[in-house]
Order: sequence, then structure tokens, then C-alpha cells
Amino acid sequence: MPFTLSGFCEYREEIRKSRFITFAAPISTPAEAQAFLEQHSDLNASHNCWAWKFGDQYRSNDDGEPGGTAGRPILAAIEAQDCDQVAVLVIRWYGGIQLGTGGLARAYGGGANKCLQGAPKVELISRVPVSCACAFGELALVKLRVAELGGLVVREDFTANGVELQLAVGEGLIETLQLQLADLSRGRILLER
Repeated sequence: MPFTLSGFCEYREEIRKSRFITFAAPISTPAEAQAFLEQHSDLNASHNCWAWKFGDQYRSNDDGEPGGTAGRPILAAIEAQDCDQVAVLVIRWYGGIQLGTGGLARAYGGGANKCLQGAPKVELISRVPVSCACAFGELALVKLRVAELGGLVVREDFTANGVELQLAVGEGLIETLQLQLADLSRGRILLER
């Protein structure tokens, strides 16, 4: 199961007089990843190297370091920690000692790895779209049951007879939710895929 971070985290380290600060944060869109990188990059630093992963989409940047020595190792750390929907930025202030390509890859990938290892994580649940209809008086309880099972209310449309809901629920929890909603409504509320 993939994980995302529950919040912002950072890790600091000095390697052969170069200072490295790693920032990591959860993201909900690729645009949010870019905003995070712009907000936390330090223009006075030697390099602002980064990587982010959002589902099948991912990007990385070496920011002037030799090709493949920064962005790819950071992305590899994200994948090694089984993370998704995460952005990682490693800022380096050059200390005057060359690290070599292997040393750079270890420094950037290692900093990202240590930051993600220490970060509080949340399991990502893949959700399936389902729909149902309920009476106005049942809406609050339906929303409560959906939230208790880690589901989301994607859309609600009010009609003359009640409310039509578009939900996203974990695959293994659909049957449980169906039973709870049937109990709540005396069998009237039915989930449809």
C-alpha cells in the first residue's frame, strides 16, 4: 500500500562541509508540488534539487548538479519509501569540497530517504466511485457513515425528493457501508457502482 505524508517534515545534515536541508510535504496536485518547491527553494543556496510523485506522474530536477546525481536519487528515495503524492526538495550550500557523482547521489538520495523515514505517514486508500440517494433528514448520518469508513462525498445534488450523492469509498468497505446505510434507512438507501 502506498503512503503519503501527514504533514511537512525536514531533515538537516552536513557532508564534507556542504550543508544539506531536505524538506518533504504531501501534495494533492502536481501544481501544488510546484508551489511547494517555489515557496521553499532558497535562491541564495548553491542548488535546489527536487522530485515529486503524484500517481503515474513524476518530475525531478538536478538544478545544475551533474545529470542524474540529485533529482533521480531523490525520486528513487520517494519510491523506496513507498510514498505517493509527495514532493521532496533538497537544498545544498556548497562547502568547497567536491563530493563526486557517487557522493552527490548518496547525499541527495540519502537526505531524502532519512527525511521520509522520519516523517509521519498516512496510508493512501484507493477509492471506487459509488452513488446513492437519501432523504434530507438522513443526509447528516449518511455523511457520517461515509467519513467513518474513510470515504469521501464527491458531489451532492438536492432534488425534490431528497439528495443524490456521488461517493468514493474503499473497495473492501462498500459492503459494510451498504449494510450501515440499509440499517439507517430501513433498506431504502442502495449503493450503485
